[in-house]
Amino acid sequence: MTSHSYLSELFSLDGRVAVVTGGSSGIGRAIAEALARAGASVVIVARREAELAATVDELVADGCRAAWVSADLSTRDGVRAAAAQAAEVFGEPDILVNSAGINLRPPMGELGEDVWDTTMAVNLEAPYLLGEQFGPGMAERGFGRIIHITSQQAHRAFVQSGAYGVSKGALESLARSQAEAWSSYGVTCNTLVPGFVMTPLNARLSSDPEKVAALAARTMVGRNGLAEDFAGAAVFLAGRASGYITGQSIFVDGGFSVH
Repeated sequence: MTSHSYLSELFSLDGRVAVVTGGSSGIGRAIAEALARAGASVVIVARREAELAATVDELVADGCRAAWVSADLSTRDGVRAAAAQAAEVFGEPDILVNSAGINLRPPMGELGEDVWDTTMAVNLEAPYLLGEQFGPGMAERGFGRIIHITSQQAHRAFVQSGAYGVSKGALESLARSQAEAWSSYGVTCNTLVPGFVMTPLNARLSSDPEKVAALAARTMVGRNGLAEDFAGAAVFLAGRASGYITGQSIFVDGGFSVH
């Protein structure tokens, strides 16, 4: 077997269908682009139509199969509508990436029920509902990959974790429960855990040069993360090569978490 065919057997996503939430910006966009360029037909689900269209246009221009669905993932009806529309494009997905999230982090003493409810709806309930929608079909077909994007705040409290950290910790527990339910049917479920990544979601911290420098110094590689750092890990977890990895939290953080 040649190196090209060997690598293709391990990592190619040809013939697969992926749904990526939050795929029009930041880490989600980098993952959507990576999956598409690895051969998957990708449906990107997010709110802002202009960003969605720009992302998909770029992928299609590069010869990829991609489409977008504009959706509000903060309500159950919105999530269900998004799932139905996404499945209509290329068919039921083999790969589900939950990257959509909101980062509202007032101090606990100022945390209102509205922030709590919205955070849990987008960061936790939407991934749960999408898993319930697509997971059983993956299991029936004998192949599936569910990938959640979580946070350092799922493991440690800092920079006002608040409801955000709770939602991400619960999302990692959801991954383990989904893995327990479906792994024996060929459906793996894992999470990617970023360090500090320079994305729009982290705009508040990114605007503080001293804090950015301190976070970079805490890593072992000497820099903060970039969205494209997640491309390889996502392609790996989405393909055949990772079939014996499930229920895991894989840190993509430059050593931030082990310092």
